[in-house]
Amino acid sequence: MAITPTNSPLAPPVIEASGTSTGRAGDKVFVGLSRGSGILLLVVMASIAAFLTYRSVLAISKDEGNFLTTFDWNPAGDPPVFGIAVLLYGTVVSSIIAMVIAVPIAVGIALFISHYAPRKLASPLAYVVDLLAAVPSIIYGIWGALFLVPYLDGLNSWLNEYLGWTYLFEKTEMGAARNLFTVGILLAIMILPIVTSVSREVFLQVPKMNEEAALALGATRWEVIRMSVLPFGRSGVISASMLGLGRALGETMAVATVLSPNFLISGHLLDPGGGTFAQNIAAKFDEANSFGRDALIASGLVLFLLTLLVNGAARLIIARRKEYSGANA
Repeated sequence: MAITPTNSPLAPPVIEASGTSTGRAGDKVFVGLSRGSGILLLVVMASIAAFLTYRSVLAISKDEGNFLTTFDWNPAGDPPVFGIAVLLYGTVVSSIIAMVIAVPIAVGIALFISHYAPRKLASPLAYVVDLLAAVPSIIYGIWGALFLVPYLDGLNSWLNEYLGWTYLFEKTEMGAARNLFTVGILLAIMILPIVTSVSREVFLQVPKMNEEAALALGATRWEVIRMSVLPFGRSGVISASMLGLGRALGETMAVATVLSPNFLISGHLLDPGGGTFAQNIAAKFDEANSFGRDALIASGLVLFLLTLLVNGAARLIIARRKEYSGANA
């Protein structure tokens, strides 16, 4: 590094970087590793997609039913007949129930921790919420089967008595609460810490100047949150919700432990039965033959595409809300 004087006595000297700087080699290595990591990720994703597509084509080409609309799963039959209609319906409905329950509660918890709770209470509460994300899925499933299912019988009866006229909460079949509504509640509990944690971190990044300006104008605490915090954190909440939805779509062991599967589509959420992609794969994979596994892989491809569509939609929503993303804060 050399210092070159200038002609003007008032101008500072110009510092020139020497060509033997050791930082440039490190920068090149870092750029190469970063680029290689990105390319490797794309290659892995493309390999997964190619494998799923190849095995799916082998199975669907021999399917005697309509893969999208058949209400049956019998790839071992003669002829083989299987379809994903029930699985797609159960996956989407249980995930929607989970999102409707979890997202408002998670946003409320995040706002309480970040803007209402005293610091001595906020830190332990945030730790407990984050700790819920570390609980294994099978533990949630066992808890759901042994505790949640028996205790939801009373809630199901109450919903049937007072909200049965809505058709959704009309119970037409007797049985334990092993239904899509119970699965949705369990999934809501499982995705709650993910949505809460990300939303909380976004709310804590709101510029203090925005909040103080609103308070100086006489705004109440709720008005500050409504005018400053929620608009700033909107994209973050959407991202957190999509992360939670991704887990809800692909959850396996907890759903398999709680749900009593069948291949019937019912608009009555309290009736036992239903099925999801992940639950069906976990339940049928061990006993399936080679062709049956190809059929399960075909259903996994649909779940893979569904997850990509959900994440793509989330990216589009966030891109349209760049002014609220906090990138320019």
